[in-house]
Amino acid sequence: MDFIRKYFQLDKYNTSIKVEFIAGLTTFISMSYILFVNPSVLGASGMNTGAVFTATALASALGTAIMGIVANYPIGEAPALGINAFFAYTVCVGMHVKWQTALASVFVASIIFILITLFKLREKIIDSIPADLKFAISSGIGLFIAFLGLQNGKLIVANKSTLVGLGSLHDPLVWITIFGLLVTVILMILNVPGAIFIGMVLAAIFGICTGQIALPHKVISTAPSLAPTFGQAIFHVKDINTVQMWVVVLTFLLVTFFDTAGTLIGLAQQAGFMENNKMPRVGKALAADSSAMAVGSVLGTSPVGAFVESSAGIAVGGRTGLTAVFVAIFFLISMIFSPLLGVFTSQVTAPALIIVGVLMAQNTAHIHWNKLEIAVPSFLIILGMPLTYSISDGLSWGMITYPICMLAAKRGKEISPMMWVLFFVFIIFLWVLNF
Repeated sequence: MDFIRKYFQLDKYNTSIKVEFIAGLTTFISMSYILFVNPSVLGASGMNTGAVFTATALASALGTAIMGIVANYPIGEAPALGINAFFAYTVCVGMHVKWQTALASVFVASIIFILITLFKLREKIIDSIPADLKFAISSGIGLFIAFLGLQNGKLIVANKSTLVGLGSLHDPLVWITIFGLLVTVILMILNVPGAIFIGMVLAAIFGICTGQIALPHKVISTAPSLAPTFGQAIFHVKDINTVQMWVVVLTFLLVTFFDTAGTLIGLAQQAGFMENNKMPRVGKALAADSSAMAVGSVLGTSPVGAFVESSAGIAVGGRTGLTAVFVAIFFLISMIFSPLLGVFTSQVTAPALIIVGVLMAQNTAHIHWNKLEIAVPSFLIILGMPLTYSISDGLSWGMITYPICMLAAKRGKEISPMMWVLFFVFIIFLWVLNF
């Protein structure tokens, strides 16, 4: 016990093993929905959901353990919502890329991630991107995730006349989503820890009671085999041989880049870790998510990054890496509950996607809407992601229009060299998609 107290500096941060345990449990419950949502999302790409479940648990446990033991931060890691949607719906479904090749793209992006982290280029690149666009990217991903949730929950359906329309209330599956959403919203407003997870459980029970979801034959079993996905990322690296695939690699890199960096900074501010506007041990924290991303791709899941739900554990007193270690242990234990996958249908997980979308969309408040040269590219990013059904397309709209708008506003000197690089990169990206 003394070793644990000294290693994690519990006295320095005025915390205890009991407090860190409760914080770890709170964080795990808050982010555990990813165990069921991630297989549901990646399943659209043709991946084996059982293997994805196990890969999600293992990658989350590893990334979180590294974050706690190496960086000493109470932050959980798991495959991020948004980028997994890009993986499944944009790359695999939209671009007709095999999921094995998509995993290889994640693996290559993670290697680049590790390299730029080692050479401390990551912080420099982050600094070169305007804060407004970072907030727009996060908000746009939030709207895209919410749109997916509304679609999966059948609250929004295809309409030949207007492209999209309201789903039918005569469909009993819709009521599972409505029930889950209302319960989750109420629980979150009441600040109930693990509101998203509890909402999913209650929605599943509602579906079972109404006869729309079949009861599982058992609750506990051995973890599903990783065989269908393990190592595919490495075996298919050779398939990344086109400009289009390298644009996919770059997109995985950029989106994960901005998402995890913003989350880390936000959580560090919440916990009071920031010193002179800088995050202590940021290099170690960045190394945790980049290495977890690499291992996760080999196991068989989309990019792993810091989870904003870690704020729940921080809110109840978690201040050290011991919180993260407990979260990692809970993820390992969770692997025996794979039979519940069939209960957590797309209608059950839909409210989680919608709520996370709401949380991410809050970043729009930080955008300077009164300056048109900022508002236009930010708006195009936010609106472009859900309407094009593509995170990368929405990104391209904003990254291309930003330099043009800034030049028109006679603020060309404020455009960083990296923004000009991204300007040309995304022009090539759109050209590749169209030709």
